[in-house]
Amino acid sequence: MSSPFLRRKFLYGSALLGLAGALPARAQTETSNKGPVFNVVDYGAFGDGKRLNTQALQSAIDASAAAGGGTVYFPAGAYLSGTLVLKSRVGLYLEAGATILGSRNLSDYPSHVPAFKAYTAPYTDKYLIYGERLEDIFIEGHGTLDGQGDSDAFDPRHYGRPYLIRFSECRNVTVRGIRLVNSGMWVQHYLACTDVDIDGIRVHSDANRNNDGIDIECCDLVRIANCEIDSEDDAICLKSSGARITRNVTITNCVLRSHSNALKAGTESEGGFENIAISNCVVHDTRLAGVALEAVDGATLSGVVVSNIAMRGVEAPIFIRLGNRARPIDPGGPHLPTGKVENITISNIEALGAGKTGCSITGLPGHPVRNVALCNIRLRFEGGGTRELVERTVPEKPAAYPEYNMFGELPAYGFYCRHVKGLKLSSVHTDFEQAEARPALVADDVSQLEISSANFAQNAGGPAMLLENVRNAMIHGCRAWEEVETYLRVEGQESEGIVLLANDLSQARKPFEVSGDAPAGAVTSK
Repeated sequence: MSSPFLRRKFLYGSALLGLAGALPARAQTETSNKGPVFNVVDYGAFGDGKRLNTQALQSAIDASAAAGGGTVYFPAGAYLSGTLVLKSRVGLYLEAGATILGSRNLSDYPSHVPAFKAYTAPYTDKYLIYGERLEDIFIEGHGTLDGQGDSDAFDPRHYGRPYLIRFSECRNVTVRGIRLVNSGMWVQHYLACTDVDIDGIRVHSDANRNNDGIDIECCDLVRIANCEIDSEDDAICLKSSGARITRNVTITNCVLRSHSNALKAGTESEGGFENIAISNCVVHDTRLAGVALEAVDGATLSGVVVSNIAMRGVEAPIFIRLGNRARPIDPGGPHLPTGKVENITISNIEALGAGKTGCSITGLPGHPVRNVALCNIRLRFEGGGTRELVERTVPEKPAAYPEYNMFGELPAYGFYCRHVKGLKLSSVHTDFEQAEARPALVADDVSQLEISSANFAQNAGGPAMLLENVRNAMIHGCRAWEEVETYLRVEGQESEGIVLLANDLSQARKPFEVSGDAPAGAVTSK
């Protein structure tokens, strides 16, 4: 009797021979190492976009699984379908011109609730493509998943709208080359998965609310590359609302546009984030933040490196927040303690057309954001801030939903930093379009501050930098490039150990001033 390996090899070869005349050369090449090929047309599927194909398409998936795995092939056509449940070692290949068209009827999406416990798990139980606890799965090719998410059946006021893709606790997942459009809710959600590869996809989804482009949650070993995303909600969002860290994630070579945030870690952060690298991306026409790093649900965000990002038309290029919403993993369960945000490096950022509010890096009293480095940053803001904004009291809002505009227009047009320990700004350049009365930088309750080679544009009326209750700061190698009344103003009775060293402040009428209740010896100039 032949071995299982020989039987599978025979099936694989027979399948390819049987389809050789129908399968285009590119599809043969791209599926050649992925097991037998199962053409959905052979299982009764119609690509007319009208007749429901769920049963036929599921039959092809089941047949592939029964054969030990393989590729379910979609030739050109529009295949109307409800939920398809993927199986281990089975993938979908969509030919150019092939579309899996999500049904507009909610009854075609039977309930599937992931076993993995996460705050986001109950958001919806409906998906166009679903997989749980699977191995070696893929969706590839040059076709499209279209959720028809603008249907009247998908009420934007309520959750329960279908995702295009949800994979939970799956291993070795690949999504490559396809288009994903018009989702009813999140476009794709990878929950507690390991070894995820998302490459070369295009996401255009503005059909409904909550249309996140990619959601990665509680996952390990994730690679996102060469993607183009235009989404109603966050373009690429890392989450961790379960008891598992989202870690070992790289995002690179992507072009992103969003009505919300472009690159985000949070808001859900019960599990935490660790070892994240984001590089070589373009962000444009984004309504909220370009890069948003948030931990407000009791865990730690640590080890994040962001580099080489070009932005245009982004309201706030950078937003970093440690809050204390401390939402429980299980609704009704115990609230988590205040978390941590630490060890973040952001470098080589160019942003034009930023909004009036400014960027912020904020922790909480007694819980500072720690060890943040900003290097080679050049930002141009709308400007137009008034002196009243400089004098306003900024609320703490520990439990508020984190967003770049959560505090209102900030006292600094560039960076507002509060409750931070270990902050380094090197070669940071800020400018504005309209006359601006606010400083470029306001630091409040900040310790271990280092500023070097900075170029902060400022109108003559106010200081370029305002430090309040800042301890142990070094400002060196900086220059006042244009005439300014005061380069540095220091306030607050806790201010101490502020050193000005080797700066060219000849354009400033006053290199520094100590005002209010700040100690007279808080600043030393060398």
